[in-house]
Amino acid sequence: MSSENGQGGGGGEEAPPEQLALIREAVRKAKVPKAKPRTWRGAALAKELPVARVLVDKGVLHLDRYFDYAVPEELAAVAQPGVRVRVRFGAGGRTVRDGRREGGSLIDGFLVERVAESDYGGPLAALAQVVSPEPVLGPELLGLARAVADRYAGSLADVLQLAVPPRHGRAEAGKTAEPLPAPPAPEPGSWRRYARGAEFVKSLAAGGSPRAVWTALPGPDWAEEIARAVQATLASGRGALVVVPAGRPAARVDAALRALMGEGRHALLTADAGQERRYREWLAVRRGAVQAVVGTRAAMFAPVRNLGLVVVWDDGDASHSDDNAPFPHVREVLELRATRDKCGFLLGSWSCTVEAAQLVESGWAAPLVAEREQVRAAAPLVRTVGDGDLARDEAARAARLPTLAWQAVREGLRHGPVLVQVPRRGYVPRMACAQCRAPARCRHCAGPLEAHDAGALRCGWCGREDAAWHCPECGGFRLRAQVVGARRTAEELGRAFPAVPVRTSGREQVLDTVSGAPALVVSTPGAEPVAEGGYAAALLLDGWAMLGRPDLRAGEEALRRWIGAAALVRGQAAGGTVVVVAEPTLRPVQALVRWDPVGHAVRELAERAELGFPPVSRMAAVSGTAEAVAGFLSGVELPSDAEVLGPVPLPVTEAGRPRRVGGPPPGERWERALVRVPPGSGAALAGALKTAQAARMARGGGGNGSEAPVRIRIDPPDIG
Repeated sequence: MSSENGQGGGGGEEAPPEQLALIREAVRKAKVPKAKPRTWRGAALAKELPVARVLVDKGVLHLDRYFDYAVPEELAAVAQPGVRVRVRFGAGGRTVRDGRREGGSLIDGFLVERVAESDYGGPLAALAQVVSPEPVLGPELLGLARAVADRYAGSLADVLQLAVPPRHGRAEAGKTAEPLPAPPAPEPGSWRRYARGAEFVKSLAAGGSPRAVWTALPGPDWAEEIARAVQATLASGRGALVVVPAGRPAARVDAALRALMGEGRHALLTADAGQERRYREWLAVRRGAVQAVVGTRAAMFAPVRNLGLVVVWDDGDASHSDDNAPFPHVREVLELRATRDKCGFLLGSWSCTVEAAQLVESGWAAPLVAEREQVRAAAPLVRTVGDGDLARDEAARAARLPTLAWQAVREGLRHGPVLVQVPRRGYVPRMACAQCRAPARCRHCAGPLEAHDAGALRCGWCGREDAAWHCPECGGFRLRAQVVGARRTAEELGRAFPAVPVRTSGREQVLDTVSGAPALVVSTPGAEPVAEGGYAAALLLDGWAMLGRPDLRAGEEALRRWIGAAALVRGQAAGGTVVVVAEPTLRPVQALVRWDPVGHAVRELAERAELGFPPVSRMAAVSGTAEAVAGFLSGVELPSDAEVLGPVPLPVTEAGRPRRVGGPPPGERWERALVRVPPGSGAALAGALKTAQAARMARGGGGNGSEAPVRIRIDPPDIG
């Protein structure tokens, strides 16, 4: 780092690489003796390895490298690789004795390694402080974080912010229990329901590293099956890591592990635990006191020793994609870990994503599925109600629920609770034409019209009212609720079944479980509670609303949501019934009826291969103002096989509404371009984008300088 700003070595004006190489070779041949360590403010520097290479906590790409600092002798014993340190970084320094400079602000960092000499020829600033002697950044975690940063065109510092939890002094000072001996290998148990399930568990127990995509049978046994795979791995003397999308499934796997292996063998890493407890559990993993981890998204980086198995449950859940730069996805990170550590890999879900199907098709992982007889026995009976049925149904025209749905509810309530899935939260419905069902949009900004008090129509984007709306598609003047919220549905069902309790589960309150007594449970997708003994029936309302989203993954996501709810219903042999209100000829609906998520994913993958869509291709989203996106794309050296799609305008975020991940600030008009490359060029694309973004930030781009910011996201989950 340049001595002009008091930072570590590596910056400033440098000679061309060829000239630097000649200089270093000449010095080596001249056998110039090493200079004796200077003093720092009269105090000697470390006698051995007096130079520390530090990764500063500045998540900007043009500073994504190590900086050299001198190690004072009083810090030599604790300044070890992996510890947290504080260093002076930035401009504003002043000259002190022996020609050195100190200055800049104190910032956090990680000491990566100690070396005898620095490649930087100028004077070095000294480490200001060792925050803690705890080595939290080991070489395995550092290597993984660097691989993730490169894959997602991000900075190493940003990845480490996700990977290493904040320090908590009291948790760090506590003692860690001694590790328990390896447990015995478990019996396969319910894994025998799958064609190669028992073989998978036995392979883990024998020290093998099988890789599988597991399509789980409906019902509650998935958590116990994951626990048995973890115990089998621990029995071989290796560690295991399980990542689930939210706290509720994490609690189920946690309970299954405790029931199977007892206390003290695994750590639970979730945000709900609080900073102190989470850091204490994380330290127990790093110190080797426990060898198994179950947790949510950030746990994908957990420093499990001698890793033998990584597990991701429900990889299609949006919670597995981090909302912070560089936006890594759990599935991709665990694939990296399985490859780097040569360990087992298990991707499990009731449904099947296109990415999971690609892992099987490529031969990287093997399918782990049940025979069709097992599927039919475990899955509920699925019935459909399409547009033609609704048009002929007087009850459906008068209310929202067709006759078949009322009958399923009435029959189900005789035997237990009934689940009702509503695809949107809240009370205010958005509107559509009652005749052709085209969405009702604002004539000023094309935003969605919503119904408010006294029947007034108001735009959800610009707030303008529209008292004289008519459908531009068919000329109709009648409107219908496009989607009615969970609370409104609960009110309607409560009036229809006055003697039955109605419970809701959604944003305001998410229920974990409900009893097996008759009740109506109205839930939004993903918030469905588990019923004791399973639900007797389920209604999946307004299916066309999920299928009609302008998103490449609309069909896949709708099927995943439906199967997630239907998997909580009793099997067909026990009378379980599911009614889905959606057009029965559509592919996702047929896949639900046949309970064939794998077949749906395989067909989706084939279509995307023909069209060149992810995951067959690699794609990056570049977003910002029109001028910023155009300037960035004109300066980046893309791979020769790259194709730029767009740019196109992004929806404007209304003031006061939450900003979409990677989207524009409220009120700003942004555009987005998609850059697509074929298989094999993903690393080149990420490298080119990262290089261009680093150069741009060095010139002042990124929101704090003269250039408008540009946001880059590799493999965006929503390409609309």
